[in-house]
Amino acid sequence: MNFNTIEKTVILVVDDTPINLEVLLDLLEESDFKVVVAEDGESAMEMAEYAPPSLILLDVLMPGIDGFETCRRLKANSATQDIPVIFMTALTEKVDKVKGLNLGAVDYITKPLEHEEVLARVNIHLRLRHLTKRLTEQNERLQQEISERKRAQEEREQAFTALRQSEARFRRLVESNIIGIICTDLNGTITDANDAFLQMVGYDRVELLKGDLRWDEMTPLEYRGLDERAITELIPSGVCTPYEKEFIRSDGTRVPIMIGGALLEESQQSAVGFVLDLSDRKIAEQKIREQAALLDITTDAILVQDLNKQIRFWNEGAERLYGWKAPEVMGKDIHELLYRRETLDQLEQSWKSLAECGSWQSELYQFTKEGKEIIVASRWTLVRDENGQPKSILTVNTDITEKKQLEAQFLRTQRMESLGTLASGIAHDLNNALTPMMMAAQLLESKLPDKQSQQWLSILETNVKRAADLVKQVLLFSRGVAGKHIPLEVAYLIKEIEKIVQQTFSRAIKIRSELPTQNLWMISGDLTQLHQVLMNLCVNARDAMPDGGTLQISARNFWVDAHYAQMNIEAKVGPYIVITVSDTGMGISKEIIDRVFEPFFTTKELGKGTGLGLSTAIGIIKSHGGFVQVLSKVGQGTQFQVYLPATPTTKIDCPSDNHDELPRGHGELIFVVDDEDSIRNITKTLLETYGYQVLVAGDGIEAIALYTQHQDKISVVLMDMMMPNIDGPTTIGILQKLNPQVKIIAISGLVSNHKIGQFLGNSVKTFLPKPYTSDELLRNLQLVLSID
Repeated sequence: MNFNTIEKTVILVVDDTPINLEVLLDLLEESDFKVVVAEDGESAMEMAEYAPPSLILLDVLMPGIDGFETCRRLKANSATQDIPVIFMTALTEKVDKVKGLNLGAVDYITKPLEHEEVLARVNIHLRLRHLTKRLTEQNERLQQEISERKRAQEEREQAFTALRQSEARFRRLVESNIIGIICTDLNGTITDANDAFLQMVGYDRVELLKGDLRWDEMTPLEYRGLDERAITELIPSGVCTPYEKEFIRSDGTRVPIMIGGALLEESQQSAVGFVLDLSDRKIAEQKIREQAALLDITTDAILVQDLNKQIRFWNEGAERLYGWKAPEVMGKDIHELLYRRETLDQLEQSWKSLAECGSWQSELYQFTKEGKEIIVASRWTLVRDENGQPKSILTVNTDITEKKQLEAQFLRTQRMESLGTLASGIAHDLNNALTPMMMAAQLLESKLPDKQSQQWLSILETNVKRAADLVKQVLLFSRGVAGKHIPLEVAYLIKEIEKIVQQTFSRAIKIRSELPTQNLWMISGDLTQLHQVLMNLCVNARDAMPDGGTLQISARNFWVDAHYAQMNIEAKVGPYIVITVSDTGMGISKEIIDRVFEPFFTTKELGKGTGLGLSTAIGIIKSHGGFVQVLSKVGQGTQFQVYLPATPTTKIDCPSDNHDELPRGHGELIFVVDDEDSIRNITKTLLETYGYQVLVAGDGIEAIALYTQHQDKISVVLMDMMMPNIDGPTTIGILQKLNPQVKIIAISGLVSNHKIGQFLGNSVKTFLPKPYTSDELLRNLQLVLSID
């Protein structure tokens, strides 16, 4: 049997059996078909989408995606959904055939395949597809012809309707008296006019009919040149461009008008003129000018943008805030002008709210002409036209950059105070726990003389001291422990730091210092603590420059005036020394710059930083009455500016150390008052070991009772400041009333030495911070006993 193909077509054969592919390939190519093959559904879909075939022979049973799923996906794809699919299958179940047809297949060929059947079905469906395609094309052409004819008829009807409407509009225009209309010759005589024009110039129709009205006589002399230019334009072109002038009314007053005209006859001697009274517009323009002047007086930036984000109005307040003059920004895209690409997402909610509510207000981050980032309180109002359709957006922006900076400082201060309060409580409890541990380790050194015990006790004592130092750092952050303040030369301090870092830092880091040659003010402070602050800042600068860079330390005089003090809530009016430590390192991002002074916050790798360096530094600076500013930009480095109050003092004292040995006690009775059992017990053991007698109490109530009984025998009272029921200061006040000559050593894991003296009397001879060592306790005790 012979089968002729309709045209050179492409058939895609999909079968996972190579012998089947080979047989079909030979059969179809002999029948002058172009054949492509695929062995699975995925490949078939890719080939069909890339180069759509005329027909697909698709095996049902295949690994992975079977024929049914392949067919479903082909029909779901707009690029392949019109390709005829014939299933090839050994299945005889009617259900399977119905499933295939429901998926979009056009036919089934049952295996084993009969060549004549294959060719017959292929040719039939190709002819059907070809016929369908031709019918579709013919139908489309027919629809197009019908549409074109219909459109032409509609255009003719529209033109006819437009002509009638135009005539009706002109007639209504003349009769409505909305606009003045005159018929005139070019010599100046008005031959006809509607009522609107007559009312405009104050004449009646009788004077018009007499021929007494002439437009040239109504025109003031200063506008005659405009009329001559209009006639010169009118004669060759038939129309003249509308222009503004004035007419003299019958009472001698003037009326501002706009006039335009067109020739009526080919003789070029008659024209029609359209005259618009501008009196109301001139009044409105004057009002607008007055309002615009008011808009320019305000300090707020007021601007108008159209719905395409193009700027249409820009007042002087906007010029002052952003730095651009109005002519520079007119017609420009406001997004490109005031925002950076990374800040545009803040506007998404604004457009949505504006569309829904007609207004929106919030805070926005914007940029000035110089690239400075500012924060504005922005209010948007959607302006609508007379039909209620959105026309433009009125925006009023108020600069709140300084206000937000002050708020950030205030919130940062609050957060730091909260963290300080938390840290203080933790430090107090830790000091109470560390005190007996340290004293017990020192006592055991004399009880356990063997080498291994001594090693273990040494390790224990070293780690307790490390923990105590850590607690001191927390207290420095939270309370600002005051050291011994002496007059200091800042230049000397910076030179010492510079010498250390030059000797210890990598040669890849250049060290520079910048100091005034003379007249640099002095400060009053603890040399060791300030040394610690600057070293911490230098180490952080070094770590920010792993590949090298420049570390610069500088100092300058700075007077804080009232305006600056308002901008920084930690500053006070007066003289300051500003010590700046700057680097050229990686910088600090905006997201974390407000957290750098929080205790235990660090960006360093695990094991390379505790997060207490900067928190300790800020505590020290605050205890000196100063404050710190941080300036940083990612990739461009960081500046830490340390502000310290200046002092006129020039004398510099150096502290000395006392290394006298401690003697033992001689049976004196020491009264130990502490609510911690471990501290009472270890202190009692230590004092008894060194020749003292000891009396102990667990709180203020017990202390008062015992002191009343043994007042004459007690030589010194060791008083803890924080206890339940009655605290240390209250107990001390009662003991002073019982015995004004009582000698007291105040002990606390929280309160600093200078604060003890503020609220306690002369009975408190010294202060001992927890955790304290055995040597510190015995030396302080010896000092108090020697006081008369």
